Formats: sequence, structure tokens, C-alpha cells
Amino acid sequence: MSEGVVIRPAGPVPPVDRRVQGLAAVGVGGFVLAGVYQLTGLGIPCVLHATTGLNCPLCGSTRMAAALLRGDLNAAWHFNPVVLVLGPLAGLAIGYQLLAWALESLRVVRLPRLALSPRVTDWLTKAIIALLIVYGVARNLN
Repeated sequence: MSEGVVIRPAGPVPPVDRRVQGLAAVGVGGFVLAGVYQLTGLGIPCVLHATTGLNCPLCGSTRMAAALLRGDLNAAWHFNPVVLVLGPLAGLAIGYQLLAWALESLRVVRLPRLALSPRVTDWLTKAIIALLIVYGVARNLN
């Protein structure tokens, strides 16, 4: 497959990676949950927080997304700054992958797709997990 942009591509369209599909579903589901929380005040409680009183690295994510839906960036930052930064970065990468696939499927244009080697994917996954663990510990030191 060519690495450049191709207008009116022909031939088979490679599918979107299942991990990208899964992350997209989690992101959409998170904003649906945030919308439900915003409208009704109902959310999913954190099991770690409910049992130990400690905040996990994702605690506050629903309230953060609800604050974003209201346009309150300051409140969103205070609920969960790490997810507030990582979420849009992941959303841009996932959105680009889905857009590139959709445009190629419609035979409009073939855009280069993001492709990470297994080594880079492994390293990036471990780095994000380490960041979330450090953040989870640090936010409970107060």
C-alpha cells in the first residue's frame, strides 16, 4: 500500500485495528455516561474509592467529562487533569484513524494511517500505565 495520499482509491480497504475500535467505544461510552451524569446525577461509583476511600487514577473522569460538556474547563481540570490531557490526545489519534478508514471506504481519498510497531505500542502502553500508577499514588498523598 502506498504511504501517500491517493485520490479515489481502489482495491481492498484494510480494516480499522480492533484496539482502535475498542478505545473509540470506550471514549463514546464515557461521554454517554457523562451526559447521563450531567442530566440525572447518576454515575458509576469507583469500587476502589467505595471500599478504601482512596482515589484511583480514573476517579473523577465522569465528572470531568460532564464538566467538559458544560464547557467548564477549570472544573474538568480539578476532577482529573491526567485524563483531561491524555483523553484528547487519544481522541485525536483514534478519530484520525476512523476518519482515514471512512474516507477510504467511501473511495474519496486514502490517507496515510498511523501505524505503531509492536515495540512502540508495548512501550507506550507501559508508559501510560506507569503514569497512571504514579498519578494514582500522588493524588492520595494529600
